[in-house]
Amino acid sequence: MNWLLRLGPVVVLVALWQLATVNSASPFFPPPVDIAERAWQLWFSTPFLTENFWADVVPSMLRALAGWFAGAVVGVGIGLAAGQWSRAAGYLDPPVNFLRSLPKPAIVPVFLIVFGASDVMRVGLIAFGCVWPVLLNTMQGVRSVDPTYREAARAFHLPVRTQFLRVIVPAAMPKIVAGMRVTLSLSLILMVLSEWLLAEHGLGYFLITSQRTFLVLDMWAAVVMLGVTGYLLNVLFLAVEKRVLAWHRDN
Repeated sequence: MNWLLRLGPVVVLVALWQLATVNSASPFFPPPVDIAERAWQLWFSTPFLTENFWADVVPSMLRALAGWFAGAVVGVGIGLAAGQWSRAAGYLDPPVNFLRSLPKPAIVPVFLIVFGASDVMRVGLIAFGCVWPVLLNTMQGVRSVDPTYREAARAFHLPVRTQFLRVIVPAAMPKIVAGMRVTLSLSLILMVLSEWLLAEHGLGYFLITSQRTFLVLDMWAAVVMLGVTGYLLNVLFLAVEKRVLAWHRDN
């Protein structure tokens, strides 16, 4: 019943969109039924998905997830060190604050020069954009661990490594996971941005090519596909988070 209530606003918005555009003469705002039909033709009209699906959707998702994962690993690693040891934070704060303040589109030319128009460039750009929210959330999570936990660990004379891995990291995990969830949608944004430049396939490439060639229905189909993909990734992430942080939700 809950999922029906959640889908209610979406159904209402789509219905209003359909009513507003079904009799419209504007070629730039097609009805959602036409967009859904075109998306089906492009990516789902064969039993094992279409060639366009394997050429557009799969490479884009692999790039986005690879960049997201790489950024999360680096962000968690540096964030744990900076959050736990103040000396490390002193060294890391200036470059971190400088690099995270750079607009991500301004970094694209640098990555193009260094790595060329390759998947390494695209994955690296996504990772660069995803690392900072995870890093900052991880630092904040470590620094906000209840002092009682730290005192209890010291009272039981736990080794420093055990204190860190069994007490500090689990206590900071909710904030770490929150940062990773935020960057999941950011990875899709950066994936699209990276594929607008000198790409040969991918959803971002398909979207910008459709826009430049005035294939409006294809452009809208790509936008909807990106939205649906992002929603499904978020649902999957929440399912994993529910299992990983079950102990936290029960408290």
